[in-house]
Amino acid sequence: MGHPMTTPESLYHDPAFARLYDSHCPWSADTEYCLGLARQLTSVLDFGCGTGRFCATVAALGHAAVHGVDPAQAMLAIARARPHGDRVTWTNGDAGTVRLGRRFDLIVMTGHAFQTLLTASDRAAALTSIAAHLTPGGHFIFDSRNPAAREWESWTPALTRETFSDATLGPVETWTDTSWDAATQIATYETHYTIPAENRTIAARARIAFPAQPDLAALIAAAGLTVERWLGEWDGRPFTADAPEIIPFGRRTRPAAGA
Repeated sequence: MGHPMTTPESLYHDPAFARLYDSHCPWSADTEYCLGLARQLTSVLDFGCGTGRFCATVAALGHAAVHGVDPAQAMLAIARARPHGDRVTWTNGDAGTVRLGRRFDLIVMTGHAFQTLLTASDRAAALTSIAAHLTPGGHFIFDSRNPAAREWESWTPALTRETFSDATLGPVETWTDTSWDAATQIATYETHYTIPAENRTIAARARIAFPAQPDLAALIAAAGLTVERWLGEWDGRPFTADAPEIIPFGRRTRPAAGA
């Protein structure tokens, strides 16, 4: 039995898809790197926190006030229910518009959540929000795939088909198909899950943008932020023109407007 192709946001907003996120996308190098940054800090904010693994892990350390923000209620429902989720303050909101009334030592936006910001104005708003929520000595970090690597070209059914195991549903087969709009630099990808335990396949579209590093640098500076180092991968190697990732790590340059 099939599931109708849904709106672009349903991959995260529909509980049928959100429940598969942790199994399909396990703990990885980005969250591990950010956990290292957070270990000695007293306040951490995760924009696009999703199912809350990073926030709950930091909260479990016991020394930091942790706040997670995400626009998807289905993801936040999982976050609230996970172990140590009750130690985190969760907010249903958008990174570009939310104002939490406090500042943080570290703000992260991992899992390529930054790429869900589809326009330059969306990205500028999120960066302004990051500046508004940073303590004077605080730092931010986020990741965005480098368009020069053209990773979307490998998101085909043949190259992405795999089977993973979900603790509740058992084996789940997944594959992705993608279209590319060169004018907007946006990839639209369709994620398919075949779930034998439920005798059905579900599918949803999502869109992500691929801004170039010089464009990101200009927006970051305009938001009142300074990049201390650019990484090209989460293993810490520096950014180069052909690096797979664009990862700025930086701080506030000046007091942010509206802070």
